[in-house]
Amino acid sequence: MTNPALPRALAATLLAAAIAFPAVLPAQPAAPAALPAPDELKTALTLTDAQVKLITPILDAQAKAFAEVTGAQTKAEAARNDANTKIAALLNDAQKTQFAALGAARGGGRGGRGRGPVDLGPLPDVHAAVPNTLPGLLGKPLKWVSTAPLVIPVNDAAHTLQSIKDPTISFIDGKWEIYATAHMTSQISNTKNAFNMIHVSFADWKDAPKAPLFYMDSNPNFTGYKCAPEMFYFAPQKKWYFTFQTQPPAFCTSTTPGEPNSWTKPEPFFAQGTPLPNLPIDFHFIGDGAYMYMFFTGDDGNFYRSRTTYADFPKGFSNPVVAMRGTRNTVFEAGFTYKIKGTDKYLTCVEALGAGRYYRAYVADKLDGEWYPVDGLESVDHPFAGKANLTFEAGVTPWSGQVSHGEMIRDGNDERMILDPNNLMFLYQGIGDAENKGDYGALPYKLGLLRAVKAE
Repeated sequence: MTNPALPRALAATLLAAAIAFPAVLPAQPAAPAALPAPDELKTALTLTDAQVKLITPILDAQAKAFAEVTGAQTKAEAARNDANTKIAALLNDAQKTQFAALGAARGGGRGGRGRGPVDLGPLPDVHAAVPNTLPGLLGKPLKWVSTAPLVIPVNDAAHTLQSIKDPTISFIDGKWEIYATAHMTSQISNTKNAFNMIHVSFADWKDAPKAPLFYMDSNPNFTGYKCAPEMFYFAPQKKWYFTFQTQPPAFCTSTTPGEPNSWTKPEPFFAQGTPLPNLPIDFHFIGDGAYMYMFFTGDDGNFYRSRTTYADFPKGFSNPVVAMRGTRNTVFEAGFTYKIKGTDKYLTCVEALGAGRYYRAYVADKLDGEWYPVDGLESVDHPFAGKANLTFEAGVTPWSGQVSHGEMIRDGNDERMILDPNNLMFLYQGIGDAENKGDYGALPYKLGLLRAVKAE
C-alpha cells in the first residue's frame, strides 16, 4: 500500500527531526507544593521561637528549590512548543518534495493508476497545535466512560463473522439504527474472510446486545466488497443517504433507512477516471449550506477533500485535494468531521497510530480551510479519545485497550453534522490488547459506546 523507495529521504529527515526535536516531551513532574511561611507554621503547629529558628533554613532551601523547579518547567514547556513548531517546518520542507514525487510515481493509484501524476492541489502546511478554546466538554481534559460491548459478531447458518467495526449511527423514529462493517465468511455471497456490512436496530441501549443482526449481503445489491458506512439525511432532497467504500465511494438512498432492504442500488460518486490517492478509505460527508464535502484518508498520512454544490449532490464532486497532512502515525484513517453547535468552528477527528489506536482532534474555521491540531487532544498521552482517557462503567471489566474507528452521535441527523459539545457520545470499535494480533480483518473488534464526563 506504500511505495518502499520514495519515502526513504522523508523517513531520514523525520528521524533526524524526532531525535533533535521530540514531538512530545516526557511529562514534567509536578512542582512541589510551597511550604507555608514560618509565622503560619508557628501558629498552626504551636511552635516555639526556638523551633521556628531551627526549621527556617529548611523552609528557605525549599522555597529556593520550588522557584528553580517552576522555572525549569516553564523553560521545558517553551522548548516543547518550539520543538513542535520546528517539526512542522521540517515536515513542510521534506514532505512537499516527497509528496510531489510520490504522486508522479503512483500515477493515481487505484482509480488513477497509469494516467500520469495526480494533481493534489496546493499542499497545506503542517501546523503546530493551537490552544484549546473549544466549548463544553471539548474545552476541558476529555474523560470517556465506556459501556461493555454492545454489538458483537453473531453467526447464523450462512454467515460466520470475525469482527464488527466502522459503525455509523442515527436515532430515527424512536430507534437507534446502526450500520457497520463486518468481516465475514458468507455462503450467500460465496466469500471467505471478506468485508461486507451488517444492520442492527434497537430502542434502548440495554437492548443492543440482544438485537438481531441483518447481514447486508442478504440483499443482492450489497454482495461483494462494501464497508465503512456513513448514513445521514440530506434535507434539501428529503432523502436518506447511505455511503460506503467499494474501494471508491458509493451511495444509496432511501426514505425508510431503518429497513436495510429499502436502499436503492449502489451508485458511484466519482466519474470513472477521476484521479484518486493510492488507497482512498473511510469516506465522511458534511454540508455547510452551499457545498457538500467529502473527506477521507489515503493510508498515506494525508486527509483528502472533495466537494460539490448542494444543487449537484450527489454528483459533481471535484477532484480530491489534500486538506491536511501528517504521517501515518498522526493522520491514519477513520476520520469524521462535525460542526460544533453554537460556534463557527468545525471539528475533525482522525485515528492515529501510537501505543494502540487513538483519535487526535483538529479544528478549522471553514470546511475548505486549514486544519490545526488542538493542544491537549493531539497525542497518545493526551488524546481526543484513547487508552489514556478511557475508563469503564462500574461493574464492566475493561475490554478494550484502544479507541478505533467510530462515529460521534450527532445533535440531529441531517447533512450539517451538528455536534453538541455538552453531550458527547462516541460509538467506537474496541479490542483487548491480548486479542490485538494477527490478520487485521479477522481481529475480533466489537462496538461499544463512550460517554464524555466532566473531569474532576
